[in-house]
Amino acid sequence: MKRLLFLIVLVISIVASNAQDLPIIDVHLHMQDEVMPKGPGRYPVALEDLPDTKIKDVSELLPLTVKAMKDNNVVLGIVTWHDLEKIYEWQKYAPGMFLTGVLFWDPLQPDIELIRNEIKEGRLDIIGEIAVQYNGFPPNDPRLEKFYSLAEEQDVPVLIHCGGLAGYNEYFNIKDGNPLLLEEVLKKHPNLRIYIENAAYPFGQEIVALMYRYPNVYADLSTISWLLPRRSFHNYLELLMDADLGKRLMFGSDQMIWPETIGMAIEAIETASFLSKEQKRDIFYNNAAEFLYLSEEEIQKHHEIKASR
Repeated sequence: MKRLLFLIVLVISIVASNAQDLPIIDVHLHMQDEVMPKGPGRYPVALEDLPDTKIKDVSELLPLTVKAMKDNNVVLGIVTWHDLEKIYEWQKYAPGMFLTGVLFWDPLQPDIELIRNEIKEGRLDIIGEIAVQYNGFPPNDPRLEKFYSLAEEQDVPVLIHCGGLAGYNEYFNIKDGNPLLLEEVLKKHPNLRIYIENAAYPFGQEIVALMYRYPNVYADLSTISWLLPRRSFHNYLELLMDADLGKRLMFGSDQMIWPETIGMAIEAIETASFLSKEQKRDIFYNNAAEFLYLSEEEIQKHHEIKASR
């Protein structure tokens, strides 16, 4: 009888296709050490619609992000920042909820041997976000080679910023965001696991070509899911789905100082009428679980978390 009731509840949840009833993985979160100021050119105009949601103090970011995750059944998130000790604090605050990544804006900035040691010690899970485009470096800059080599050697994922969004300083060049610039990197490192922020928006045809050719390339949907007008986001997502890339797209929020954008990003995908229930589950959870090599035990635990909350 209990088994029958469980199956009935499961069927109802699937039919309803409510993301909160099933686990979600957010592959793109950030720690911040300041409440970023608004100002001309600092953000795309659309962010001006979020003045009341911005945190007032950075100490609020961690608890409010965890709350937003729990409210939306996000069971695992990848949080990145340049200060590793600060992101390790996120793991201590919410055990089991976070994987960690090292973010950097300059290829000369991070200590490669420190990163190597942190990976080997099991404290660091991701190399990235590699955000060097913000400072005028393309993704195939030779100075990034050591990071790609280390990621392939240790078999850890790389998150890289590519595309034409979020250029808020004079060094940012849209041309450096063309994902095809990664091709020479992928040829040199055929086993590199890499995912591209915002699916390289607006380079739609280019990201399709790259992902066709290189099956180890994944993409997250992060900021574009709540930053773009809904129709523009859905059009771009539909382009990627029509190209049969639905098994390599992953949910991300890129919440920065707006924890509420986690729910907004989920809602943007939920309202995509062209997605089937199975395709939504792939984006919300299954693709990331495969990309991150989650064990059967971890996956089972994630599917039990909702019932325990």
